[in-house]
Amino acid sequence: MKEETTILVVDDDKSIIELMRDFLENEGFYVITAFDTIQALAALTENTIDCIILDIMMPGQNGFELCRQIRMESNVPILFLSAISDDVDKIRGLALGGDDYIVKTASPGEIVARVKAVLRRSGSQQELKKKVFNYGRLSLNLSTREVFIEGRSISLTPKEYDLLRFFAEHPNLVFSYDQLLEKFWEGIGDKHTIRVHLSRLREKIELDPNKPQFIVNVWGIGYRFKGE
Repeated sequence: MKEETTILVVDDDKSIIELMRDFLENEGFYVITAFDTIQALAALTENTIDCIILDIMMPGQNGFELCRQIRMESNVPILFLSAISDDVDKIRGLALGGDDYIVKTASPGEIVARVKAVLRRSGSQQELKKKVFNYGRLSLNLSTREVFIEGRSISLTPKEYDLLRFFAEHPNLVFSYDQLLEKFWEGIGDKHTIRVHLSRLREKIELDPNKPQFIVNVWGIGYRFKGE
């Protein structure tokens, strides 16, 4: 890694901070540390950060809340580091814009490897914008915000596009109504709000909206994008 690649490690546990600093610096990263969200926001203001390793359970504002705040202004890669291995927290972290979720029982070497992986995936913002998703008859071009069905460009509203892109970026993961409301409507609305938007989206991308191929219902929970 280039020496100027800067990692911000946010954790209220000093021992974890020091351990991560040692391993990351040994791999050639420049490391900045913060013990709470106030210090983290200050570091983001004062430095160019390439990746954030973010603890979830911290005094005051937690990692989820900080991630939501960061995502309002930045697409910097965020890896959640948590003592909790619950899938609910993992899916919530991804729904809020996290790029990976690591349990603290993972070895420092594995965490460093995951940091390198997320940096490779994200690359520069220009590389990210060139990314194209292909799912059979459906494709998305992120650089132009275009969506194609069987090679034919279709028109989506901004909300429809954002929903489709989010599902396409997280294939086969189940997202609840509450998680979708929190991400796309700031928690305001109900199941009907989501159903109306997804119904309109399905009419544009599905051969048969009543038998969807891409965005499918998970009864009683929410929705899943079939990425096969």
